[in-house]
Formats: sequence, structure tokens, C-alpha cells
Amino acid sequence: MEVKYKNKSVEVWEISKTNEQPDWVKQAFKENYLSWYDDRLKILLTGINPTAKRNIKLGIMNGILSVGQGFGGTYAMGDIGDFLDITNGRVISKKYFIKHYYIKIDDE
Repeated sequence: MEVKYKNKSVEVWEISKTNEQPDWVKQAFKENYLSWYDDRLKILLTGINPTAKRNIKLGIMNGILSVGQGFGGTYAMGDIGDFLDITNGRVISKKYFIKHYYIKIDDE
């Protein structure tokens, strides 16, 4: 779904095994950028909707040789009910989502 965060449009998906998946989520599962580990979702952030600026930021933030950093990119884990903010390349809690994001109205 498209929502607003810091006055910018961003694309998010509420992590769930049962809710509707946007096309980018379906494609990410197909390409193994998303995979389930019981009720946790493993996410290859640099593989989904990649931008050079965001991937550099993710690399710097996580450190070049940190755990979760491999040759292929940076991984994050999300729980059911969390939100995957693909525009900013991060997983956020439902509580943070409710407080800082808002759903766009069609005419915005």
C-alpha cells in the first residue's frame, strides 16, 4: 500500500501469510528476496526495489563485515504484523507505523 512518511510517498506491506500481496512482494518471493522461517520473514533488502543510494546507506549503516551482511546484500527479519517499508529499505513495528505513517487518501 502507498502511504505517507515524512511528507513523502512510500510503499509498505504489512507482513502476513494471509493478506493480499502487491506485485512487488510476489516478485520478491519468486526471486527468493523474501522467505519464511516459521512465522518470521527473512528479507534481502538490497534485492527488493534496489537503488544505489539506499544500498550504500544500508551497507554503511550495517557495516561492511557485520553479521547479516554477505556478498549478496543486507538481510533483515520481520515478524507477522510488522511492516516492510520497501522505499526506505527497513522493517518497522506496527506501533511505529501507526505513530509515524499515514494512509494516503486518493486525492493527495
